[in-house]
Amino acid sequence: MANVDNTRSQMRKGMLEYCILLLLRHQPLYANDIIGQLKKAEMIVVEGTLYPLLNRLKKDGWLKYEWQESTQGPPRKYYTLTEEGEEALQQLDASWSELATTVRILQNNFSALPAPNQ
Repeated sequence: MANVDNTRSQMRKGMLEYCILLLLRHQPLYANDIIGQLKKAEMIVVEGTLYPLLNRLKKDGWLKYEWQESTQGPPRKYYTLTEEGEEALQQLDASWSELATTVRILQNNFSALPAPNQ
C-alpha cells in the first residue's frame, strides 16, 4: 500500500501547479483562498508546499501579485496570471486533454487497442 500512497502523492504534486493556474484563471486569489479552493476540490495542500510553488511560478513569469488591504488583518498578496502564465495554462490545458484521453482509452478500451508488433 505504501507504493500506492507514494504514487498518489506524486500524481497530486504533478497536478498542483496546473490546478493553481486553473484557479487563478478566473480571479485573483491570495494564498489562503487558493488553499481553501483546492480543499473544496479535495486537493489538500499546506502553506509549506504552496508558498515555494507560488514563488517559483512568479520567478518563471507566470504569476504576478499585488498587495491589497484587508479588513481582517495585514495586507494580503493577491496572485494573478501574467500573459505568459495564460499562454502556459493554455498549453497545459491541451496537455491535460491529451493525457485524460489517453487514460480514458486505457481504462475503457484497452482490449480494443491493436496488439503491439512483436
